[in-house]
Amino acid sequence: MVSVKFWCLSVTTKSDAQVQTMSGFHMNLVFFKRAIRHGGVALAVCALSVGMACASSLDTLEMFLKSTKSGRADFTQVVTPPAKAGQTTVRSKTSTGQFSFVRPTRFRFDYTKPFPQVIVADGQTLWLYDADLEQVTARKQAQALGSTPAALVATAVDLNTLQKEFSLEAQADADGLQWVQATPKNRESTIQSMRMGLRADGAQVSLGKLEIFDAMGQRSVLTFDRFEVNPASLGAAQFNFVTPKGVSVIRP
Repeated sequence: MVSVKFWCLSVTTKSDAQVQTMSGFHMNLVFFKRAIRHGGVALAVCALSVGMACASSLDTLEMFLKSTKSGRADFTQVVTPPAKAGQTTVRSKTSTGQFSFVRPTRFRFDYTKPFPQVIVADGQTLWLYDADLEQVTARKQAQALGSTPAALVATAVDLNTLQKEFSLEAQADADGLQWVQATPKNRESTIQSMRMGLRADGAQVSLGKLEIFDAMGQRSVLTFDRFEVNPASLGAAQFNFVTPKGVSVIRP
């Protein structure tokens, strides 16, 4: 059965081999919780340069929220659990699929590997379909999202809206991306923090990477490829969910 925990859900299936965190965005509705001081002119100049780079990342985030009204991309998600006592290596789990959204109320994740699963927010209901379990979980969308990665990426329309749920901190550019860290203001959130890497190309801004850290020490990294900004072929109808015949529906 699926345990819905943040945006894309922590999926607990029949065996440990089938445990996969869908998009790192656990939405559990019981819905993830968790300066350098050297002197010198050269270092001061470097610090100033980094500060300027950081400031621009919030501007880029604002542009992403306002101008990227819809999007579509392939994604690869890597989930790494915290190391247990005496453990020297930790085994990560990798999944792939497609992500799409239309602000401010619709998004979907279609997981293709290793197991087919679907998450759809249609504006009213958040649907989670696990093909292997032949089961659908449906929750009221307004209650399910809150301080989640969905708000950060797909539903917020400007910085003011986002800052009601998150403390935002601009960070230095790295790996060709502009980074912003978001920390939920809700202390009961199961998410500890998130980092969002944005790619600016002129007036277009796309999502390059999302890193999610939960209160239990798990790290989820989603890398987005072939990101389409405001694709003309993407409309509200593509976020309608029809329950497959013979599949049970659970409404917690």
